[in-house]
Amino acid sequence: VQLQASGGVLVQARGSLRLSCAASGTNLSSKTIGWYRQAPGKQRDFVASIISGGDLNYADSVKGRFTVSRNNAENTAYLQMNSLKPEDTAVYYCAAKASDVDSRYNYWGQGTQVTVSS
Repeated sequence: VQLQASGGVLVQARGSLRLSCAASGTNLSSKTIGWYRQAPGKQRDFVASIISGGDLNYADSVKGRFTVSRNNAENTAYLQMNSLKPEDTAVYYCAAKASDVDSRYNYWGQGTQVTVSS
């Protein structure tokens, strides 16, 4: 199983960006997919997730600004980020669970850098 995160760039505050997470070796439609981020010197934090049934979860810091989704035909997950703030600057990772009931994510992408300038 491989996850490939992409789409991270330098963007101005209040701008928008969409990150992609392309999967190979697994069918994302049956997986819980999560997005995490890690800012310099900080721990990796949960951002958003979508379970196989479609339920969505978000960190309080991104609610109303970020949207997680999945395109089953493309076997790709997305993180749409709007109204970006400098504090959203981080390396963003996508991850997948082998099963919705797993307590941890089994597969991780390599990360993509998002930098938001003020």
